[in-house]
Amino acid sequence: MGSQRSKVEIKGFEAKYYDILMGLLTFGQYNKWIRRAVRGTGVGRGFNVIEFGSGTGVAACEFSKIIGESGRYIGFDIGEEMMAKAIKKCRKRKNVEFAKERIEHPIRVPFKADIVFMSFVMHGLENQDKEKVIKNAYHNLKEGGIFAVFDYSQIKYQDASWFAKLLIWKLECPLAGEFAEMNFPEFVKNYGFEYSKVKKYFRGLFSLYLFRK
Repeated sequence: MGSQRSKVEIKGFEAKYYDILMGLLTFGQYNKWIRRAVRGTGVGRGFNVIEFGSGTGVAACEFSKIIGESGRYIGFDIGEEMMAKAIKKCRKRKNVEFAKERIEHPIRVPFKADIVFMSFVMHGLENQDKEKVIKNAYHNLKEGGIFAVFDYSQIKYQDASWFAKLLIWKLECPLAGEFAEMNFPEFVKNYGFEYSKVKKYFRGLFSLYLFRK
């Protein structure tokens, strides 16, 4: 990761006010979409969950409520400011932990996960880093486990709405537009996953892609 074309590593002012900025950009819907996506993964009580790019902990807290004391969640992120927010947000949740790791480097956890989750990270990776992250997910999932990726939908520029064109091709990094126009499910299937289904959000702009190991 760390590509000059990417914006997924967030620091400074943007990291400090990330939740506020995302709330403004999405008319107050961002956290709601993340929580809906978490529930859309099919997570249940007692599940073990890994998140790649845990950000400010919105998904972590939602997962924590659902998996209960018998479940376990670990989130990986590289941003110190973002992780500090996540730790504070989830400080009362004993089934949650965070670790500072680059998700394109080999990651090994002391359990096989039922779900590996990512939200708005995959689109900001170069293809060679996508490959490494997908392989990490595969290695850390149990058989039958779910790799869940919440990100931009597959949209061609000429078919996109004005808002999608503004968000993905103007405000986002160049990699976001490439992600929207690639065949992401086929890309993931190259690394051993079975494409399960996709769930659409916000008039089809965002998708929750679900893959089974």
